[in-house]
Amino acid sequence: MSVTSRYRAAWEGFWREAPEETGAVFWDADPAVTAARHLAFFEPRLLDPGLPLVDLGCGNGTQTRFLADRFPQVIGADLSVAALDHARRADPAGQAAYRLLDAAERDEAETLHAELGDANVYMRGVLHQCEPGDRQSLVDGIAALLGERGRAFLVELSEAARPVLGGLAQRPDGPPPKLAPVFRHGIAPGEVADAAVPEYLAAAGLTVLASGELPLSTTEFASDGTRIELPSKWILAGRET
Repeated sequence: MSVTSRYRAAWEGFWREAPEETGAVFWDADPAVTAARHLAFFEPRLLDPGLPLVDLGCGNGTQTRFLADRFPQVIGADLSVAALDHARRADPAGQAAYRLLDAAERDEAETLHAELGDANVYMRGVLHQCEPGDRQSLVDGIAALLGERGRAFLVELSEAARPVLGGLAQRPDGPPPKLAPVFRHGIAPGEVADAAVPEYLAAAGLTVLASGELPLSTTEFASDGTRIELPSKWILAGRET
């Protein structure tokens, strides 16, 4: 079994068991505290906002549906059939389109690019959940989707998130209920060095055009009632024009 096959099987198991209700998954926070925050940083910097937008690693499509209200063509893409089943059930009106895609397989990314043309990409918290052997391939796939005019907005956990997650995982009463299934299915977030992400992008022929820091909101709350947020960094990348 390949690295990608193990990764796909883990996600299929996770999404088959995931509840339908909004906010039941650890990272499935309301768009008001996720994509809406990100939109303020990436929408003004897009070279062409009219390009199709691919929500890469869309999961159950919560952020996809929000983005579909703001862009003319939005495609939620994921490598998990079960995740896309969730997304389609939650989107009976068909606000967005959904596509089975393993972006780490360059042929698949190039096929989608051939269908859409250049596209913008929104990706939140996917790279750090990939197996190390798939990370460069994933970024290469993103570059293929962008073409010449597309822009990618990537949000990834920073190195500072690791001790926060470690503390949650090692609580005396166990990890928070919504985090426990992530560990159980073997998709616990891995460590990606902050400096590695720009290197992956450069190797794929992309340039970091803007970057910053912004907490990644979750659906869990601390004992004092405050929302658990994980330190993260955002990057806007594309080809220099």
